This record gives sequence, structure tokens and C-alpha cells, in this order.
Amino acid sequence: MVNRKPPGIYVLPSLSRESRNVAYRVWILILTFLVYTCYHMAKKPVSVVKNVLYRNCSVPIKDGYELEIAPDNTSTTFCDWAPFDQSNHKQLLGSLDLAFLFSYAFGMFFSGHIAERLNLRYFLSGGMMLVGIFTAAFGMGYFFNIHNIYFYVGIQVVSGLVQSSGWPSVVTCVGNWYGKGKRGLIMGIWNSHTSVGNILGSLIGGAFVTTAWGWSFAVPGLITFGFGVLVFFFLVPDPEDVGCDMPDQHGTHVVAEHGTNKTVNNEPGEPSETSPLHRYDVEQSYSSIDASTQALIKHKQEKPITIWGAFFIPGVAEFSLCLFCAKLVSYTFLFWLPNYIEHTAHYDAEKSADVSTLFDVGGIVGGIAAGLISDNFGGRATTCAVMLVLAAPVMYIYNLYGSLSLAHSIGLSFACGTLVNGPYALITTAVSADLGTHKVLEGNTKALATVTAVIDGTGSIGAAIGPLLAGLIPVWNDVFIMLIISDLLALLCLTRLVYKELRIDRLLGCTGD
Repeated sequence: MVNRKPPGIYVLPSLSRESRNVAYRVWILILTFLVYTCYHMAKKPVSVVKNVLYRNCSVPIKDGYELEIAPDNTSTTFCDWAPFDQSNHKQLLGSLDLAFLFSYAFGMFFSGHIAERLNLRYFLSGGMMLVGIFTAAFGMGYFFNIHNIYFYVGIQVVSGLVQSSGWPSVVTCVGNWYGKGKRGLIMGIWNSHTSVGNILGSLIGGAFVTTAWGWSFAVPGLITFGFGVLVFFFLVPDPEDVGCDMPDQHGTHVVAEHGTNKTVNNEPGEPSETSPLHRYDVEQSYSSIDASTQALIKHKQEKPITIWGAFFIPGVAEFSLCLFCAKLVSYTFLFWLPNYIEHTAHYDAEKSADVSTLFDVGGIVGGIAAGLISDNFGGRATTCAVMLVLAAPVMYIYNLYGSLSLAHSIGLSFACGTLVNGPYALITTAVSADLGTHKVLEGNTKALATVTAVIDGTGSIGAAIGPLLAGLIPVWNDVFIMLIISDLLALLCLTRLVYKELRIDRLLGCTGD
């Protein structure tokens, strides 16, 4: 049998079985949190550096200073970075986002398929190291004085492909270690890595953007590469690799002992045998099945599914299309918010980057709130729908009043982040994990990465289209109209699922349960 233990595990102290279960579960949550923080930290600098690749060098900066006048007294873009110093600069900057996001979406549909067939530790650590290398490579354009658009677009294409290694891998790792019981809350808190990474990327990028913007990419790249090495030595993707208890798809723990599986306890929040929902979550125990039948079932459970098969799991199509629209909104803010703040509020590049972090702080609150509400009141789709309904008017208000003062910008950025990122966070975490362990899969443990990749891959196509349109639309008011329409389309995609959830709640209310 192949030894799947990572080499770093051998230096850790020996623990009892119960202590080992707890320690590894906590460690996996922390490590994967840090891993995807690095992934998003590496994505963010492009949005920060846009403000210095093209700028009007003689316009006074609010609460700052006035830049020097051009030597010839005519040029107002002499401090720009060619080739982004022309009148088509917004389209060129948008092409960077387009190259990254479309290659990311393309890679996402295959990365989950590959991740299910390789050791996740190798796949994720290799992906992280490549992300670090190509993130730093973009910054090398500054140090080597490169002004060729094809260099920057090419780096973005490769960066998008290697970035797609992250999400299916980390969601699968967490799904392998945690059952459904409080998955929404756990993953809501865990998913704050997205916003934490954006905040760190903004702060690190902003620290260097007005002096030597190459370091805005080099520093996140070096950090990400270092964590890739850490993953190689210490990531444990599957409880079986270290003899720990395995949570099944319904929240029960299966003990991996002497080559057999034995069901032990249900996590809180799962339906009991007397619950009307029990008929949806009946789990067949291995305890009364002979060894040959167990082997047959285990083979079926470990057979990877196809991308096409994953799309037809109930709920995957609706949530995928919803995420297409929701991620379009979220990633438009991700890649263009610092630029929007700089142009409407007239702050300098560093201050615009700092203010934009409030959107991501709101995203942390929104993700946790969405997970907590959906765990305690049920209805993942209904929770998303309520937040989408509220997000539309808040975005409209933000466009009208967000630039009036620093307080307005901070407060409305926070509110937008809460409502825009809440549904996005819930769908890409708890919903993906739920659907990746759906009852129609009959316990197939190899489906989670593919389902996650299908949902997030579809969403990533929307994430590519949003920033592209923002770069092509010349007026910011029209950009916000596009975002509001996309938000409402996301709501429309969930209509059937919301109706189904509310109908089930009404039926349960009639039974008195």
C-alpha cells in the first residue's frame, strides 16, 4: 500500500486517536484557510497597480499632493507605464482581467477532474508554487522595464490556469474532514480567507504601488511560493491517510480501523430517524454487509464522475448559473473598485486601495452571516435570495453617494461587500460541498472536487465577463446598472429552489415537526 502521509507529519508528537481527530481537523481548517488566503492575495495586486499604469499625472490628489508637471508642459501621462499610457488604456487594462479570468474559468473545469485523480497534496503544493512564480513574474515587468502588452497578457493567461488548482483542492480537503452538521457556519468562517487575501493583497500592493509597483507582485508571489512548500510537507487531504475518523456525507463519522468502516455518531443539526426529512438522508451502514459487498460499494464510491454528470446533479445547474451572475458582480468589484474609488473620490492610488478593503471586510461578515443563517434556519437558496434582493438597492445607493465623503465610501463599501459576497461565499463553499456529497451520488467520495469545479468554473466565466464589460463601458453609472441587472438575474436563477425550500418548510410546519 502506498504511504500517503506527508513527510512533515513524522516530526509531530504522537497523539491518542481522539486527540488526533481534533488536532488534524483544526489543522486542516487553518492550513487550507492560509492556502487560499495566498491565492487571493496573489490575485489582488493587478487591481491596485491599475491606478499607476495609467493616470493623469498633473491632477491634484484629494488629501494628498499635486504631482509634478510634465517636462514639456503638454503631456499629462508622462508618469504612466507604457503600453497603458494611451487613450485605449481602459481596454488594455481590461484585457489583463479578461486573460486571467477566462483562462481561470477554462482551467477550473479541468482542475477538479485532475484533482480527483491525483494526490491532492502534490496537486495543491505544485499549483501554489507556480502561482507564486507567475505572480512575481508580472512584477518583473517593472524591474526589467518591459513595455510589451503581450508579456503582461501572457503572464495573466498562465496565472489564471495555475490559479484554478486552488479552489477544488481546498474545498475537497475541508469536505473530506467535515460533515454536514454545521458546514454552513464552519465554511462561512473559513471562507473569509477570500476577503482576508484580498485585504492583504490590497495592503501589500498599496504599500509599494507609488514607489516600485513591481514589489506589489513580487512580495505576494514569494509568500505564496513559501506556503506551497509548507503544503507539500504538512497537508493531509484525507482522514484515512493518518488513520483518523471520516465524516460521511450526512455528518456521521466513519472510523477507519482494521480495513473496515463503522458508523459512530451524527453531528448536531442532522435529521433524526423520526424526522420527516429522514427519508431524504437514509444512510446504509456497512456493519451488516459482507466483505465482498463492502469492496464493491467502496469501488463505486471511489469512481470519479464526469463533468457532464456533475452538472446534472439536482441543484448544480441552478446554483452554477446563479454563481455566474453573482461572481460577475463580485469580481467586477474585486478588479475595478480601487480604480472606481480613485476616479470618483479622487484619492491617490494607495488610499484608494486601502478604502477598497472595506468591501472585503464586509465580505467576511456576509459569508459568516450567510452560513450561520442557512445552518440554523435551513434553506441555502433562500438565504442567498434574500441577500441578493438587498444587494441591488445598496449598490444603487453606493453609486450615488459613495464618493461624497470618506465615511460614505467606507460605510457603503462595507454594506456592498456584505450583501454581494454573502451569496457568492455560501455557494462556493457549503452549497458546493452539499451538492458534491448529494444523496444521488450514493456515497461517492470522488465527486466533490468535480462538482466544486463545475460550479465555480461556471461562476468564473461570469467573473471574466464582468471586469471585461467594466473595461469596455465608458461611464461608471452604466457599469453599476450592469451589476444590478446581473444581481437580479442571479436571484431569478434560484426561484425554483427557493420555492422548493419554502414548500418543504411549509409541509414540515403542517406536521408540527
